[in-house]
Amino acid sequence: MATLDDAIDLITVLPEVVEGTRYGRPTWFVDGTGFAWERPFSKADIKRFGDDPVPQGPILALAVDGLDDKAAALDAGNDGVFTISHFADYPAILIQLDVVDSGVLAEAIIDAWLACAPEPLAQGYLAQQRAD
Repeated sequence: MATLDDAIDLITVLPEVVEGTRYGRPTWFVDGTGFAWERPFSKADIKRFGDDPVPQGPILALAVDGLDDKAAALDAGNDGVFTISHFADYPAILIQLDVVDSGVLAEAIIDAWLACAPEPLAQGYLAQQRAD
């Protein structure tokens, strides 16, 4: 279970992260690429849920490194990790912050950052993590 502030804390400690907006929503970028953004549901999104319950609370979208990584993240079966039909062929997952495990959230945020960071920056980060 996490809050948006918890997620922001995890995001902003990563190297070279810049906060901005995209489509009027808070978005976090590395090297000009958005890797995490707040993603409230639109009326159309809510309608697509039909009779299924609509996830409540803050929703964070996170980039993934392709559709295979998206499938793997979804297949892991972690509570609070999901997608919607609007994202069907888009390399991103959605995180229901008030449901997801904090460790799962942290790993997903790092994976999103790694998917978008320039290779030298990502490799430097990973080397530093191994050294720590």
